[in-house]
Amino acid sequence: MTIEWHYTDHGHLGVLALTGYLGGEATARFTGAVGWTLARGSGPVILDLTGLLGWSPGGQLTVSDAAVRLCGAGRSLELAAIPADGSLVPTARAPYIPVHPDLPTALAAHLGDSGTSTPVSSRCPGSTQDSGNSSVSSAGEAPL
Repeated sequence: MTIEWHYTDHGHLGVLALTGYLGGEATARFTGAVGWTLARGSGPVILDLTGLLGWSPGGQLTVSDAAVRLCGAGRSLELAAIPADGSLVPTARAPYIPVHPDLPTALAAHLGDSGTSTPVSSRCPGSTQDSGNSSVSSAGEAPL
């Protein structure tokens, strides 16, 4: 099984929605989707996992790699509606990633975003970029 993805640009942020199962055979497709997102959007990227059936440890590491890649471009990654088991594979090199219970909550965290909250540079190890975009969630943060 593989994944399907859909990207929506909201101007000040993007939503990358995944459906299917993020396992070994789907990681290249996900990596390509992240590249497409980098080329076409700006601001934080909310990874909407509402339609995800599950993810393998390798799939979770690919999400962690995406967070590092986005940080390198001055953008952040947030997760919405992680799979039911709630597991995340931690990695030492990944930035902290806000985790929201669902997409509406993730989007609400950015309503009225004036660029006054946590800059990307404070969440990305070794980053000197500051996009001024908010990605702090009232739902908390979890390291990947």
